[in-house]
Amino acid sequence: MTLFNDPAVMIVAVGALVGIAATFVGTFLVLRGTSMLADAIGHSIVFGIVVVWLVAHQQSGPLQVLGAALTGLLTVFLTELLVSSRRVKQDAAIGLVFPLLFSIGVLLLNLYAGNVHIDTHTVLLGEIGFVWLDTVDVGGYPVPQSLLSMAAMATINALFVGVFFKELKLATFDAALAKALGFAPGLLFYTLLLLTSATAVAAFDAVGAVLFVAFVIVIPSTAYLLTDRLGLMLLLGVGISLASSVLGYAFAVMLDVSIGGMMAVVTGGFLLTAFLAGPRYGLVAQAAARRRQRRLNESRTLTVHLYNHEGEPNQGEENVARALREHLLWSHEHARHAIVRGLDLGHIVRDGELLRLTPQGREIAREILEPTRR
Repeated sequence: MTLFNDPAVMIVAVGALVGIAATFVGTFLVLRGTSMLADAIGHSIVFGIVVVWLVAHQQSGPLQVLGAALTGLLTVFLTELLVSSRRVKQDAAIGLVFPLLFSIGVLLLNLYAGNVHIDTHTVLLGEIGFVWLDTVDVGGYPVPQSLLSMAAMATINALFVGVFFKELKLATFDAALAKALGFAPGLLFYTLLLLTSATAVAAFDAVGAVLFVAFVIVIPSTAYLLTDRLGLMLLLGVGISLASSVLGYAFAVMLDVSIGGMMAVVTGGFLLTAFLAGPRYGLVAQAAARRRQRRLNESRTLTVHLYNHEGEPNQGEENVARALREHLLWSHEHARHAIVRGLDLGHIVRDGELLRLTPQGREIAREILEPTRR
């Protein structure tokens, strides 16, 4: 197939698969509030990679995946062991464990693996621009090895989430209930971390440990800002992964910069956009919601003021625009806007200078003043 011979297509495809595979596991880590474990795993499994090479002299393959995955679990085990001592909190425990394992791994790399392909540059940064050169023969076609490994991890992660979707959802949002129902949330969590470790190993040749962290945390976080629905969050993560890969490659070629790094930058751009313009949690939406609430409160305050003086001898003096400025300390413009909104909402009507409540406005005032009357 000509697609396998197109470097651009292969680079974009591998980048997208890294993002997709990372999204399926990273989404649940973000929702559990343990996303920094992905960062810890992404760094500490360097230790597992070099240990496997020192023992078995294998630079890739199942043993590397298994060794790195077990190191990821070791990271979590040591972290929880420190937390259980009640002397440090989880964030501090992570900060103690993964730098230790990571530094040992880097030290071993420099001491014993300096003359082999396993080096700090490859492990930390990777080079997605060269993935199309390392190929294996599949049906007579040269297919990039990273494409196969990331496609396998994306498929495995998708199947795991698909098969255990309900269990993962319940264990993520209510672990106690999941345990009571016999869903073994602890086992699900460790399986999730095992897949996270395996995904990180598979992604090393393409994007390295550092950029993998960006994919596994930033993309799910972006989706989380856009929706409250878990299924839609996963789909959005897949879409953002595809868009980040395509745009990242295009911008990298245009600016002549690192392709993997630009892909990570694009994911950050999506996160910033969601943070600012998200439909519910974005800063713009939050500001608009606060403004609507402030206007609603002003309209409700107006109805209560009119209701309190309705039918009183001083109604002609109190239920006019001038009194709002005097008693509610509203400016002329503030009072005018509140009256206009009250008229638009059908809460009040004008009777010359006098402001009168409509039945709807009177009912609103009663509900505020007598909330338990029903």
